[in-house]
Amino acid sequence: MGSWSLRFLAGLGLLAVLLTCCSSEVNSCLTARSGTCSDCLQAGVGCAYCSEEDFGFPRCDLHEKILAHGCNAAYVIKATSKQTIVQNEAINMNLQRSQVSPQEVRMTFLPGETRELDVNVFAPTKGPLDLYILMDFSNSMKDDLDNLKKMGNKLATVVQEISSDYTIGFGKFVDKVIEPQTDMRPDKLKQPWPDSDSPFSFKNVIPLIKDVNSFTAKLQKERISGNLDAPEGGFDAILQAAVCKEIGWREGSTHLLVFSTESAFHYEADGANVLAGILPRNDEACHLDENGVYIQATKQDYPSIPTLVRVLGNHNIIPIFAVTNHSYMYYLKLKEYFPIAEIGVLQEDSSNILEIMRDAFVSIQSKMSIRAENRPKAFGAQFLDSSNKEVRYGAFNFKPGEIGKFKVKLTAQQKHGEQPVCKVDPGDKEGTIKVKPTTFDSAVNVKASILCETCDCEKTPTLKAKRCNGKGNLVCGKCLCDDGWAGAFCNCSKTSGSTKDQCIGPGMTESCSGRGDCQACGTCVCYNPDQYEGPYCQYDKTQCQRVAGILCNDRGSCVMGRCACSEGWKGNACECSKSNETCLDNKGKICGGRGKCVCGSCQCPDTGSGIALSPTCEPNFEFLRGVCEETRKCVQCKAWKTGEKKDEAKCKDCLVEVIMVDELKEREEVLDSCRFVDEDNDCTYEYTVETSKDPTNTKLLAEVLKKRDCPAASLLWLLPLILFLLLLLALLLLCCWKYCACCASCWQNCLALLPCCRGGRMVGFKEDEYLLHQSQLTSNHLNTPMVRTGPPKGTDVVRWKVKDNVHRVPSHPRELMQPNPDEMIQFPISLRLNRLFSENLSRPESKDAEQLRQEVADNLNEVYKQIPEAQKVQQTLFRLQKNAGKRGNYTIMDTVLSAPRRAYPDIVKLTEKNVQSGNFGDLKVVPGYYTVATDREAAGAVEFQEDVEMVDVHVPLFVKDDDDDKKQLKVEARDVPLGIATIAKRFVNITIIKEHATSIFSFLQPKYTYSRKDGVAHIPISREIIEDGRTQVTYNTQDLSAKNKKDYMSVQGDLSYAPGETEKIVPVRLLELSEKDGFLEDKPIKQFVMDLSNPRQGAKLGRYPRTTVTIADTQEPSVMMFKKGNQNFSTLDQTYPIPVVRSRNEDSPATVKWRTKKSQRFDLSGSLKFAPGETEKNIVIEPFPGSVQPETFQLELYDPSTNAVVGERKNTVVNITEEPRSPEIAQMQSKGYVSPRGTTPGGRLLPPGNLKAKATGPRNIRLNWDPPPGNPVGYKVKYWIYGDPEKDAKVLDVRTPQAELTNLLPFCDYETRVCAYNSMGDGPDTNIVSCQTLEDAPGEPGRLAFNVISPTVTQLSWAEPAETNGDITAYEVIYTPIDDEMKPVGGAKKVKIDNPKKRMLLIENLQSAQTYQYKVRAQNSVGWGPCRDATINLASQPSRPMSIPIIPDIPIVDAEAGDEYDSYLMYSNDVLKSPTSSKTPSVSGDDYMSNGRWEQNFLFPGGSTTRNLSASSSPMSTLSSNYKGGAGGSFTTEMHTTYMTGPGSPRRRDMIGGGIHTTEVLMRKRSENRGYTDENIRDSIVIGDDKFPDLNARLSPGVPDTPSRLVFSALGPTALKVSWQEPHCEKDVLGYCVLYQLLNGGETKRLNVTNPAENSVVIHDLLPNHSYLFKVKAQSQEGWGPEREGVITIESAVDPKSPLSPMPGSPFTLSTPSAPGPLVFTALSPDSLQLTWEKPRKPNGDILSYRVTCEQLHDGGDMRSFNVSGNNAETSLTVPNLTENVPYKFKVQAQTTQGFGPEREGIITIESQDGGALSQYNSQSVTRRDVFQMSPEMTTRTNVSHTMINDPYFSDGMMMTQFTETGSMVSRQVTREVVQRNVTGASTVTKRMFYES
Repeated sequence: MGSWSLRFLAGLGLLAVLLTCCSSEVNSCLTARSGTCSDCLQAGVGCAYCSEEDFGFPRCDLHEKILAHGCNAAYVIKATSKQTIVQNEAINMNLQRSQVSPQEVRMTFLPGETRELDVNVFAPTKGPLDLYILMDFSNSMKDDLDNLKKMGNKLATVVQEISSDYTIGFGKFVDKVIEPQTDMRPDKLKQPWPDSDSPFSFKNVIPLIKDVNSFTAKLQKERISGNLDAPEGGFDAILQAAVCKEIGWREGSTHLLVFSTESAFHYEADGANVLAGILPRNDEACHLDENGVYIQATKQDYPSIPTLVRVLGNHNIIPIFAVTNHSYMYYLKLKEYFPIAEIGVLQEDSSNILEIMRDAFVSIQSKMSIRAENRPKAFGAQFLDSSNKEVRYGAFNFKPGEIGKFKVKLTAQQKHGEQPVCKVDPGDKEGTIKVKPTTFDSAVNVKASILCETCDCEKTPTLKAKRCNGKGNLVCGKCLCDDGWAGAFCNCSKTSGSTKDQCIGPGMTESCSGRGDCQACGTCVCYNPDQYEGPYCQYDKTQCQRVAGILCNDRGSCVMGRCACSEGWKGNACECSKSNETCLDNKGKICGGRGKCVCGSCQCPDTGSGIALSPTCEPNFEFLRGVCEETRKCVQCKAWKTGEKKDEAKCKDCLVEVIMVDELKEREEVLDSCRFVDEDNDCTYEYTVETSKDPTNTKLLAEVLKKRDCPAASLLWLLPLILFLLLLLALLLLCCWKYCACCASCWQNCLALLPCCRGGRMVGFKEDEYLLHQSQLTSNHLNTPMVRTGPPKGTDVVRWKVKDNVHRVPSHPRELMQPNPDEMIQFPISLRLNRLFSENLSRPESKDAEQLRQEVADNLNEVYKQIPEAQKVQQTLFRLQKNAGKRGNYTIMDTVLSAPRRAYPDIVKLTEKNVQSGNFGDLKVVPGYYTVATDREAAGAVEFQEDVEMVDVHVPLFVKDDDDDKKQLKVEARDVPLGIATIAKRFVNITIIKEHATSIFSFLQPKYTYSRKDGVAHIPISREIIEDGRTQVTYNTQDLSAKNKKDYMSVQGDLSYAPGETEKIVPVRLLELSEKDGFLEDKPIKQFVMDLSNPRQGAKLGRYPRTTVTIADTQEPSVMMFKKGNQNFSTLDQTYPIPVVRSRNEDSPATVKWRTKKSQRFDLSGSLKFAPGETEKNIVIEPFPGSVQPETFQLELYDPSTNAVVGERKNTVVNITEEPRSPEIAQMQSKGYVSPRGTTPGGRLLPPGNLKAKATGPRNIRLNWDPPPGNPVGYKVKYWIYGDPEKDAKVLDVRTPQAELTNLLPFCDYETRVCAYNSMGDGPDTNIVSCQTLEDAPGEPGRLAFNVISPTVTQLSWAEPAETNGDITAYEVIYTPIDDEMKPVGGAKKVKIDNPKKRMLLIENLQSAQTYQYKVRAQNSVGWGPCRDATINLASQPSRPMSIPIIPDIPIVDAEAGDEYDSYLMYSNDVLKSPTSSKTPSVSGDDYMSNGRWEQNFLFPGGSTTRNLSASSSPMSTLSSNYKGGAGGSFTTEMHTTYMTGPGSPRRRDMIGGGIHTTEVLMRKRSENRGYTDENIRDSIVIGDDKFPDLNARLSPGVPDTPSRLVFSALGPTALKVSWQEPHCEKDVLGYCVLYQLLNGGETKRLNVTNPAENSVVIHDLLPNHSYLFKVKAQSQEGWGPEREGVITIESAVDPKSPLSPMPGSPFTLSTPSAPGPLVFTALSPDSLQLTWEKPRKPNGDILSYRVTCEQLHDGGDMRSFNVSGNNAETSLTVPNLTENVPYKFKVQAQTTQGFGPEREGIITIESQDGGALSQYNSQSVTRRDVFQMSPEMTTRTNVSHTMINDPYFSDGMMMTQFTETGSMVSRQVTREVVQRNVTGASTVTKRMFYES
């Protein structure tokens, strides 16, 4: 027993530990609970250790918890840190030098601890200044040097303006004296230019001195030098100027370095080149000789950009880049990498260099960047402003001459990598951190260290302690056992055998509870530790207490058999909230001041007044009765001493305070206004109800009007007469009973003959008036009680009717709108069947319900066919009618009959006639009950059986969204056709008030189905926000056939919605079947309901305030099949709708795929999705116009979703014949129901109203609308992606005025329309409503590419995710060194790139020959997407040759730098790379075109040309597809763009020296195609061409600008519509002129448009497969404006020279082959290539041969033709005798017996990269961007020609690099590249061939 007690105590201790763990969010102390005392103190801040021997809880825990567990304070050991200010001299503002305060601080930190320090800084207005000018001495800077020599005095003046204590120095640089940077010929080494010095790298000419005159004198002696290549070695010079003491930088002064050049720069890895060899990395040390010359230039590489940033920062040097316009962009990008730097544009002769210095210094003074230098790796630093907000790097705005204040927050990490911080190297956890502005020498020296305390008690252990049974040492109160011993007191030998008895706990019979193995010393090892725990495995983690079936209420976890609750919760099952927030009422009082808040819920007292209280103990008035009904009896007794509670004992329990007043308040000022008739005296009294303004008063306040309206007094003299008549009546009855034998059976008939006696039995409504609030209605009906008084013997049938909107006067506008009597409307009909109700009938999909529904339909359809134009009944459901007397368990049938509105009286008469007979055909009904309704009135009957005194009248309320704010209905008891009762209270008024709610609560669906196997039913409750704020709603479940605690666990409570919150989930636990129910074969359907009630804070209940939950034991699959086995259509039918039906399990969504079979023309497939509740949908096939022929084909259903199966009719046969119309339509036409268009003017429905669309998720949009007048059978919802043609819309068929669109694309714009339909056909559509789906997490980036710079430097780039699913906001790059087994061998580095446009990263200082794994992921507003990863070892990749050093537009990180450097990433604006630096990238992933972007870059010395084509992200993103025309033709739009033209080109030359020509073309994303409202131009090509400006003169005022857009829309093979947008013009546009001609020359045709409102023309006389040049210009009174040009080709699959070629404007057919497959070019030599192509997809016969033509693109030679025979899948041709650098156009046609088919075209250039002289125009840049609107009807193919001939505007040696990316490509662009490289002398010749086909 002793061991049991010890284990029990140990279990309790462990329980306490775990409970403590669960109740705390983060407790780092618990990680050291099994360690030593020192481990505990080093675990984290706040940890303490209890060394008391008898302490029974975990010894290591938070200090406050150790004390709470009872540890004696004297035995508590803890560590404390300190912060001491060592030096703190106040700032002296009179001293003109930079100062900080305090100067020195000493801080110690516990692991995880954070400390803050207040810092003051002061920057003087004119402090000490060191100015060092570093100048480029290449020959091009000669005039700049001459000007600087003349500026001696001006320079002194400028420096004196900046500072009163200054020094000035001068250095010069050129480049490394090594090939190829420098000409190494001896004469050039001696004097590269006339009157110049020998080349050099860097020389310190004048150290920093104060004497300006001496500075000027020394500067006069300097001469220029020179080098070969354009970039200079300025980086070498900057580094030497920073690190060398010979420069003379002073402490305490501001250090400025002015860097002046007109060229770009070399950077790291440019020293590693073919001729010079591989140079080692720069060592960042000073290497100046006695003459100030840099002597290591040829022995080490240039420094990298991160190196420069770090070195200049360490030496407090601020760079100022004074550069010419030619190199400005390079240095603008470089500037962004420095914390503080400035840049200015030099004039060509540097005459403005002094102004640049002055402006730069003023700008520098306005900025301040704070840094924490020399920070150990175990520390983190943040900088806060005076308001404690974190400030980004360089964003402090301290004014010179004033004291600035900020805070530095230092944090000691608990772990460095995966290692505890106390285990890392001392240098990583302690050191002196210099906190200072970047420009200061002064700094706050923070000596920071992390305390790794050890416990003194560990140094003095008690050896062989008695407490440890002599088998161990007592250390800090804990036994440390000797080897071979174990246990808390070392009382168990590990070698001794253990018996299972030691593992049996108190009250147990099995070892380890049968759940584990008994180990040595009686220790149990549980079989499943995830489920069982405890010293004897006696606790099951799944067996703690539950709430509503949920373990620990989902607010805690099960630990040691008890619930360990989360913060804010308590109780045995964590069911009690510690917060009182859920107990607050509308006044902010807890439980309305009446009850107590227990476990987060109010316990309300029993008032005894009969008034129900809400969950917050406020009076809760049910919507059926309202506040007036609840307070009526109390007001009656307190004000007038009448009514049911007139007894004083009953009246005093009322929670109503009555005040008598002379005048009542307005209805809007009170809770409610009431009016009733006192049944005691027939007086009418009125009162208002409101809540008391006194928060302590919990009663309702009723103000009662003193004056009552009472009827006049009766005539007393009639009393004797009445008594006499009553006596006479009694005598007559007695005689009838005594002497008439027949009277015994028909005495009731005798009473009926006596008018005075008929009043003995009366019927009438119980109440006079009902006041309802629309927000609280849960049904569209009101059960209105009707009562019967007098003798209850016999039966009475009462007929009633109700009319809507009786409050409207005849002149009301809506009353004046009389409905159309011919309008088809729905007539809801209710009958009571002579059949008892069963639970199966409540489930529509059950077999019983289906059979009864069919029986009802057959009989009712037979009866109602007497009504003209009546349709079949539908929507038949079955229910019970409560309070129906003795018929309460009979089945009520509800159905809907569609018929003309005028048929209402006939339907009522026919229904009443059949009900009286008790038969509807063969269907038995109960006489005396029916209801027939329209949308504005209803009639019916109810039955009082014998002994029944009250029944309910099921009155429809006609609730509609367009109801008035307050409407009234009048219900009238018309007559008693059967029985002797008279009508007493004939009328009842129903008033419905529509509030304007702030929120609307509703279930998403009216019913849900869950399987018992689900365990929990998750019921979503949505909130539609109208006015945002906090709000609440009450929910509760009620039994139907499912029973609480047997089938499910009932739940109730309040849901509190925070601002912006739109949905919450209520979990309901579903219970397993009992053993008894489990054996039942026919298990009854189990259902329960969940209701919403009591919405607060201005909210109301919405469409579904109640939902029915069905518990299915086994989910039956949906059965989907074709409705008919054969479908017949006519060739004249525009569409073929084939219906598919679904049965069973209709409450869940289901999907099935379909496809065509055995069809000559249709090769179609798709997916059909049924939304919950949908039972029938159509597969709609649209034949191609004009090509329909009689045909028979099949449709097949296959691959259903997991919850569905395909039924017996999985195939249907579709017959297309030449009949006039399909039989169904023809039959309706013959009856006059349908016109040839399918509708009649009188029968068409109006469009639905108020269409609204709301995105409910990334792939869902919810639609709702108002039904149109009439009787729609259903609705068709069309939806499509914005920008797609509407004819491609998907159609969803629904029966209710709402729809849920699913499986949409995330973050995509959709357009929707809705139309209603009935038997007459479809009505008109609504206007288009747009909606954008919500964002979703992005997909993985498209591909990773590596541009290997050197074995330690790589440029990583990636593509945008193919599915961005939103706006990408950032990328994260993670790179980790790994071994051959893909395991990490070092820490991972993460770099976040917060500019999504920068999809590149330059990583420097990687480990040589080390393999790295790189991962990239994208982020949007939803979160991070998955990673794309790749692995590469840079050493195995070829290194690059020397580059033209244009800094790449990418973040740069140093792999060897500390975390400090990773904390900031800077970038420039554009990606620029030199030609030879671009290697074929290493690509991960096999799809180059992964994100819909196609990039082509041309790079040449001094200039760049970039072309971007961005493809749509939609599935139609392929660049080559066909539009199937009426006769099989294909329309393709082709655009040729020539960037650089040679002599003789007809193109206009817009290139001027220094100019930029920009033409823009983009393929728009679908969601960006705004403004195209004309359906005729939806599928178009949009060309935007920003013309190069005329530099000579601007347009005269009033002359129109260029039309801003040309839009081409192909209307056929020879017809085209040309549209444009009206240009800007200060005066009215009078008209337009359209010119067009063949692109290769010919007659120019002109069309004049004299109407300025017209902006399009249609041209019919074009030739297919010919390119046309179009020009459009506008005219005003001032003349014609400039032209807009565009080139377009309508490509037809007909050769224009063929006899089959159509005449312009004529229809055409063809049977020739289609175009061959894509052309693939492979270079064989500089003057020959191999051309390969594939066989046409549609050969239309055997291919006889191919015709290949080749010609120079720009008319430079004769056309060459080749004939190639063969019918192979792939054909090749070798073409010799080509010329380098000349673009060629190749065309390939296939030939059959029918002639030649269309051409496949490709353009190719074999490029040579031979060195050539630079043109004087080499600084030009050309950019062309083309914009395409992609469509399924017209596809854009762009052929881009790149000419490399001798253009005087461009230099030789150009190279084009093409990158290709795309998303969802159907056909790929095939690219091959052949590279030949020869090294000859000092030049590199590279020959490449690029092509596009």
